[in-house]
Formats: sequence, C-alpha cells, structure tokens
Amino acid sequence: MDTTRRGRAKPLAPEERREAIIAATRPLLYEHGRATTTKLIAEAAGIAEGTVFRAFATKEELFDAVMEAEFDPSPFLDDIARIDPTLELRDRLVAYTTLLQRRFIGIFTLMAAMGLRKPPAALGDPEVRRRLADGGLATLLSGDADRFTVPVDRVVHIVRLLTFSGSHPHISDQQPLSPEEIVDVILHGVLTEEDRS
Repeated sequence: MDTTRRGRAKPLAPEERREAIIAATRPLLYEHGRATTTKLIAEAAGIAEGTVFRAFATKEELFDAVMEAEFDPSPFLDDIARIDPTLELRDRLVAYTTLLQRRFIGIFTLMAAMGLRKPPAALGDPEVRRRLADGGLATLLSGDADRFTVPVDRVVHIVRLLTFSGSHPHISDQQPLSPEEIVDVILHGVLTEEDRS
C-alpha cells in the first residue's frame, strides 16, 4: 500500500501559478486534445482542481493560454540569440533550422490535437511576424550576404519555406526532412560537386 502523501503545491505568485498550469497542460493537450479534463490538469500540475479555476475562469481560457504560449516567439528568439555567431555558416544554419523545426512541429502537433485547421485568428498578429523576421536568421546571416546568390532576406524565406514544408506531417508524407538535409539543399542543391560544375 502506498503511504506517501503528496504535499500541497508550494505557494507561487499568481502569474507563476498560471505559467506552471500552462506548462503542465501543454503535454496533456498533445495527448488528449480538447478531451483534457481539469482533473488531469490538476494532477499534472500537482495542485487542487479548484486552483485551476482560480487561475483561469474556464477550461477554454486555459486552452487559449496554452495556444498563445505555443505561438509566442519569445522563447524561440531567445534560443536563436544563443546560437554562436562564430560557427561556420552550415553549422549556424543547422542550429537555426533545428530550432525552427522544433517550433513548427510543436505548433503542428498542438493544432492537430486541438482540431484546428489554421492558427487562431488572434495569434496571427503582424507584430509576431515582424519580431520573427527582425530577430531571427537574418541577423545570423548578415555577415554572409556576399556569399549568397540572392539577398539574405530571400535566403531566410527559403529556409522558412523548406523547414515548414519539410516538417509538416502531411506535406512531407510523414517523412520529415532533417535540419541537415534542409540546409544542404539550400547551400548545395542536390547535384554532386562534379555535376554542379
């Protein structure tokens, strides 16, 4: 017989409590989608079920907060900022593409679990697009502009398109491209060195 007792969750500030509940809910939504119950959420977060409703007025409000967190570019941009700018070009591109692919797969997985065909309208914020464009790959590639046959912003666009399509389960026919494959196609194409000359 299990005699261990789960203690009360340690006191957190309201915003910290909300973030903890969102973090505990995200993997549940991947698995159960909209069928996720507040009982499951409370167990995962190590809190009483009533605490969920003290942090969020409704379960739908919590689900919306999870979606908003999934689409928030801040963690992604923070990770990009940690990529070593002194790495070789291919290594920088692979590091970036790995992060972008992880972001896309997380979004695709959550949208599928929640039965969404497109991102919620409120999350298509032009400010998010601007932050992603200004703070991402273009900064990492700014010193390499003379090495490309197209402008850096076009390289960024190509990386994004190939990563999106190569990571989407339906577009890729469940055979996603690896970050290395994506980068090598962009930098070298698919011809051998001999055939490229």
